[in-house]
Amino acid sequence: MEKRILVTTTETVPGREIGEVLGIARGSTVRARMFVNDFFAGLKNLVGGEISEYTKLQAKSREQALQRMIAHGREMGADAIVNVRMTTSMIMQGASEILAYGTAVKFKEE
Repeated sequence: MEKRILVTTTETVPGREIGEVLGIARGSTVRARMFVNDFFAGLKNLVGGEISEYTKLQAKSREQALQRMIAHGREMGADAIVNVRMTTSMIMQGASEILAYGTAVKFKEE
């Protein structure tokens, strides 16, 4: 069974004291748009509303980046990853990277 790692956007964890900072845990994915999604997005652009194909693609990409960050933290021996952030950047026309990163830490023994 894999060790569970606490993931939080806060700098601290209530009731726990950080004993050691292990470094930056990160995970990313690069995704490109697909023709089919672009076609439907073009249609939605005419009538308005949410472009659900892109919403689903972004949600899947964020989850993959988070899971890769957690796996990296696990490799580092972390108990938690604190101060988690996400960012995105365009790699080229139609392709973007989603990056999840945070500080991998070990808690002080109780």
